Amino acid sequence: MNFTTVENNLKEKGYRVKCFETASEAVKYLDGEIDGKSVGFGGSVTLGEIRLFETLKTHNNVSWHMRPPKGKTALETIDAANKSELYFSSANAVAETGEIVNIDGTCNRVSAMLYGHEKVYFVIGSNKLEKDLDSAVFRARNTAAPLNAKRLNKKTPCAVNADKCYNCKSEDRICRALTVLWEAPSNGEYEVIIINEKLGY
Repeated sequence: MNFTTVENNLKEKGYRVKCFETASEAVKYLDGEIDGKSVGFGGSVTLGEIRLFETLKTHNNVSWHMRPPKGKTALETIDAANKSELYFSSANAVAETGEIVNIDGTCNRVSAMLYGHEKVYFVIGSNKLEKDLDSAVFRARNTAAPLNAKRLNKKTPCAVNADKCYNCKSEDRICRALTVLWEAPSNGEYEVIIINEKLGY
């Protein structure tokens, strides 16, 4: 995968792009960029692995339903995240051609990344990069979604072996919406952080 090609294509689509060799470098950059802000996090294994929440919460008001504060429910924390000034997510896949693909079940994450924030950040490990849109959609459906279903202990066919999408009708199905960002939305600033490490699913 050519990082320069991905970076150039994302920039042409309206994103600010920063590339880092390590997660620690990326976290240091973001910690220096963001101060005194309300920050929302979407569901993301990547964000947990790089411990960005723990770093930013020391000098920002950070809301993440995967780390709800004492006395608050996950749904209350999601609501606070959706009303924040800044929003962080990862992506299930990013095409070398510049499209960003996400699958969601509750859909709080995809709705938040589309509208309502001053700025949205996507934090992407190099394992999420694919050669084109079809490959990115395939990865989102057949790699990321099954692994997330297994992580969440869902009763779906894909969660048993975390091997592929079965297009099931289970009540536990987490593949309820698929979004493709053809270009950066025009309602705010969007930045993609690419890290040359395997992160998340």
